[in-house]
This record gives sequence, structure tokens and C-alpha cells, in this order.
Amino acid sequence: MLFDFATQDQTEAHAAATARALDAPCVFALRGPLGAGKTTWVRAFLRALGHDGVVPSPTYTLVEPYEADGLKIWHVDLYRLQDPLELEGLGVRELLDGNAVMLVEWPERWPEIETRSDISLDFRHGASESARQLKMDAASERGQGLLGRAELRKIETQT
Repeated sequence: MLFDFATQDQTEAHAAATARALDAPCVFALRGPLGAGKTTWVRAFLRALGHDGVVPSPTYTLVEPYEADGLKIWHVDLYRLQDPLELEGLGVRELLDGNAVMLVEWPERWPEIETRSDISLDFRHGASESARQLKMDAASERGQGLLGRAELRKIETQT
């Protein structure tokens, strides 16, 4: 699915619609250059699930844990990761085996996550400062179910 968002509000509406269709466990792989909207999308996703606290970028901590509506959510940012073996000390692999949601920015730095992800999101800068382009694909049967439940078509046509 391809989306063209003219505003940040549209990007956030997409994240909220995705959150409402969520069926845990679920792994999201978020790709795109710096400043393309990955963390903004995650913040809106978490707000839609009921989290009302601060959502910092986990660039320096690598992993930020959240709980919303009784659901464990892990926001992982691998931008500064030099070697996937660094994840061993953080226990991130073990997080994949629970009934949680994992939102992984820069997943290409962790090859294992490619085979474990359910939804792939590829963000790009748009024509204006607030515009974004997003390609969203299911990477598993669970991901296909989420895309089928989410009311994303209405958002897709907004300009």
C-alpha cells in the first residue's frame, strides 16, 4: 500500500488507524532516512493505544519500553548499532518471543528481524517539509490480517 501524506496529521492518523487494527504479538519494521517520520509515527501509534506519557526517540538507549491498555510495547532504534551482537547484552532477542508489540527503526541493522517482522513501513520525505510518502507491506500472515482490518484506504486518498 502506498500513501502520500501532505501533513503530519495525516501521518499520525495512519498510525492511529494501524494501532486500532493491532493484534499482538506484532513486529513492525520502520525504514527511512533521518527525519522521515518514523518516530512521529510511533508516537501517534502509542497515543492511539492509550499511552499518554513522553515518547523519546530511543536513539541513545536503543530500547524504550511502554505499556498501554495492558499491552507491552518495545520501541527499538538501531541507528547507532554497530554490530547485531550488541543486542545480546540488551536482551532484545528475548523480547521477540513474548506477546508484545515491537516497533523497530533501522531494522536493516538486525538481519534476524527481517524474517520476524509482520509489517514493513518505508518512510520517505515528500514534496514539502511536512509531506511524507509511506509504503506499507505485510511481511507475514499476521501482517496481512492487520492490513485487512485497518481502515487505511480512507487515509490513502487524502491530500
